[in-house]
Amino acid sequence: MTSVLLLGRSADLTAAFRRLGVTVHSAPAGAASDGDQLRVLVTRHEVDHVVPLVEDVDVAGLEALEDSGVDVVPSAKGCRLTVERDTLRTVANEELGLPTTAYRFAATREEFEAAVEELGLPCIVKPARFSSEKGHRVLRAGDDIAAAWPDRRVMVERFVDFDHELTMLAVRSVDPATGRLATWFCEPVGHAHRGGKLAEAWQPMEVNQSALENARSMTARITGALGGRGLFAVEMFVAGEDVYFSAVTPRPLYSGARSMCTFLFSHWDLHARAILGLPIDTTLISPGACAIVREELDLAKALAVPESDVRHYEEFPSVALVTAETVDEARTRAAQVADSTIG
Repeated sequence: MTSVLLLGRSADLTAAFRRLGVTVHSAPAGAASDGDQLRVLVTRHEVDHVVPLVEDVDVAGLEALEDSGVDVVPSAKGCRLTVERDTLRTVANEELGLPTTAYRFAATREEFEAAVEELGLPCIVKPARFSSEKGHRVLRAGDDIAAAWPDRRVMVERFVDFDHELTMLAVRSVDPATGRLATWFCEPVGHAHRGGKLAEAWQPMEVNQSALENARSMTARITGALGGRGLFAVEMFVAGEDVYFSAVTPRPLYSGARSMCTFLFSHWDLHARAILGLPIDTTLISPGACAIVREELDLAKALAVPESDVRHYEEFPSVALVTAETVDEARTRAAQVADSTIG
């Protein structure tokens, strides 16, 4: 029987694997960043696939496991690129030629201040490691600069005047018709941040054809560079027909919970199928939206909204899920659910 080791916890992905008859093991807290512990766990459980769900991983340990014949998802190289933001930007911008916003890396306060002066305000400061939103800071005025230096290597990024944020979801698996790796695209996802945090996401997002073709090309190239199989979320900015690469995550985002009611197979199901090299179906069965809920909900009021559901997670805020005949109606309903707080 096939065996997988999850580095991190996901009840949704665990259930997706088990529906396919796979034995699922979860690494204890801290094991993902310890190559020795990983090797012991892989040997003990006779693991076929190691699936990172967290960013703080021992990349060298994953590379050693891959060299020994264990499948690391999406690949050890892919894990390294998504952990090291500076390496990822170098590959995306300088090797693949993907358009990005202007950026500089800084390891000292002097380099940081020089980068801010060169790129101008407003700008965004991000940790050089990891691709999540943790540690992001927007600098809008000169008074913000002195307190913004975090005393660690960072990326300073020019603030782009974009029309909207966009996430392209791509699934890489084996095409049963050819026996070769192929890429399937999901409908584009729109999302919005407020106060530097994800607030809502919706699908499908209306994108002009030229921008959509650019986004798909960019997605295919960056996921090809990461290698391996699985579901990838590629984040971008769109300004007219121009598309700028921002980040890539080689696993479902927790906001992908909306796929449980909008897709024939959820993002976790697609991730599991792709890892196992199984056929892929990215059919969208309904427009939908989700809203991130950071306060306690009055569930009776929230679930009175038509076609709504709520998912609670231990490590993340809750997510309001809604479907509707149109995306606009779904977004309106999701906002109504998120506003159904106690008090």
